[in-house]
Amino acid sequence: MIEEIFMTQQTALIVGASRGLGLALAEEWLGRGWHVVATMRGDAPGLDDLHARFSDRLEIEHVDIRDASSVRDLGARLQGRRLDVLFVNAGIARSNDKTPVDAAEQDFVDMMLTNALSPVRTVEMLASLVRENGVIAIMTSELGSIADSTGFWPLYSSSKAALNMLMKGYAAHHPGDPRALLLVAPGWVRTEMGGDEATLSIEESIPHVVDMVEANRGKPGLRYLDRFNRELPW
Repeated sequence: MIEEIFMTQQTALIVGASRGLGLALAEEWLGRGWHVVATMRGDAPGLDDLHARFSDRLEIEHVDIRDASSVRDLGARLQGRRLDVLFVNAGIARSNDKTPVDAAEQDFVDMMLTNALSPVRTVEMLASLVRENGVIAIMTSELGSIADSTGFWPLYSSSKAALNMLMKGYAAHHPGDPRALLLVAPGWVRTEMGGDEATLSIEESIPHVVDMVEANRGKPGLRYLDRFNRELPW
């Protein structure tokens, strides 16, 4: 039954959907009638509530994006299915106001692993599941732009710049990839990670993000875009 759904219904795999922006992405696509596979690492009450509402179209998988074998196992479980969208949403923010001289080294190491290496590694492992006219997207940030940097949250910004660079490398190594490859900057959104001072609500960001992703289907190439489908400076 599930295999038949994947063949006939538009399907998104959202890696990192337990809360915040990832959970909002899952809810938005479900609200548009899509089938969604959403991953979580630990307990996710919000995702459980979403499953109660959309049990016929929401699958939940347990994955730790920082563990390559966990992602590889997910790929094996989904083998033979076809996705219209793969959206990797993973991010942590630590030592936000610190500089290299006073930040905890482990905070920076953890951000580089979670925010930069793991998302692109996940794309490499799961890209074969995405249809040729589909979209491979990773959640990045406007703070990943070196050209526009103001020095805000410098260590977090560095991890997102590294993510953008690693995705540039992925695109360079797959020059004939027919899928859209998107680095998505959703704006500064009020979530547990974004904090109360963020300028946007989830409702002011995520519906636009989903519109933008859908608008890029069938348009190959790597692009660094904001929620309104505008290109950002690298």
